[in-house]
Amino acid sequence: MPSSPLGLGALLEAIEAAPPTAATAVLSDLLAEAFGASAVCFLIADFSGRSLIRLNPAASKDGGRHTEAATVALAGTPHGDALAAQTVQIRTGDGRTSVYAPVTSRGEAVGVLELHLEAPPAAADIEALATVAHALAYIVIANRRYTDLYEWGQRTRPLSLAAEIQHRLLPGSYTCEAGQFTLAAWLEPAGDVGGDTFDFALEPEALHLTMTDAMGHTVEAALLATVMTGALRNARRRGVDLAAQAGEANAALLEHAGRSQYVTGQLARVDLATQRAWIVNGGHPPPLRLRDGQVSRVALAADPPFGTFAEGSYRVQELPLEPGDRLVFVTDGMLERGAAAVDLDALLVESRDLHPREMVQHLSYAVLEANGGELADDATALVLDWHGGPPRDRDASAGADR
Repeated sequence: MPSSPLGLGALLEAIEAAPPTAATAVLSDLLAEAFGASAVCFLIADFSGRSLIRLNPAASKDGGRHTEAATVALAGTPHGDALAAQTVQIRTGDGRTSVYAPVTSRGEAVGVLELHLEAPPAAADIEALATVAHALAYIVIANRRYTDLYEWGQRTRPLSLAAEIQHRLLPGSYTCEAGQFTLAAWLEPAGDVGGDTFDFALEPEALHLTMTDAMGHTVEAALLATVMTGALRNARRRGVDLAAQAGEANAALLEHAGRSQYVTGQLARVDLATQRAWIVNGGHPPPLRLRDGQVSRVALAADPPFGTFAEGSYRVQELPLEPGDRLVFVTDGMLERGAAAVDLDALLVESRDLHPREMVQHLSYAVLEANGGELADDATALVLDWHGGPPRDRDASAGADR
């Protein structure tokens, strides 16, 4: 095994020269040559959160090339272990060594880099592979702007028009790690999309969070959510305060939504310098807070849902935060119908050591199971772990917080 198998500069230059659709293939070829690997493959995380998709180039009948997708489960596999632990996993057997490196950016699980080698890699090579896998996360994030290849690969089942619209309203990443906090969100869609959305944005001195639930189902709910999300982002990006963001979203719904249409939701802002947080609650279920092993509902006054009244303004309330707190924002799909059978308090306590990325999916799976595998309403959760302290760098290695 070469001690310095691949320079990142040469790797990035070769990938930049290739078409966006060939970026991962170029990387695979370079790694195969540098490490003497018999096979190299990138597996991308799919939209279900339960599996990875192996994107395999294959010959087509017309003599060209196309891409075939093969599904690899996460549960009980080294691929899943690599993503859950955020460390390189090595397995030996059948005369070969397999290496699985998490492809991660700020805690977002983009996928897994898989290599098959003739012999176990040296410690320096494992470190190099971890670094290359981290670089691959940025390569995928950059190149997916130009092609549908990665988006196509993530879809283990076709999306409806409503689901397509809803998916476009979500942030580009569902996870974010920083020195003072870690957050992750997940949306488990109903068969007929129910209009849930979540969003977050990080500024130098503030973290913004939103959780919304538009009334209705299918395209009607997705369009209502589009107006709400667009209004909130427009106001936030102009730098207006929390009360004004809520007011502008309410006004947009009154102007563009139909009669009797509304959206429940919460808008929160965490000041990273003062370590204080504020929230607007528009008719939405209160957040749950796990503190010192105990779960409670954050006491919030409820203003009317957005789009239901033309007079008055939304109250900005303080959101109590202490280092070590875990806040869980949910939509009613996590609480009602079959989900009412899920003891969320117990689930949060039992799973308190899970990373927020794992926690939101754990909650979603429990609700999905309680509903017999078919949701009547979207079920959405956002988990915020507040570490506290002054603004600072993360303790990270290869893209994951340590």
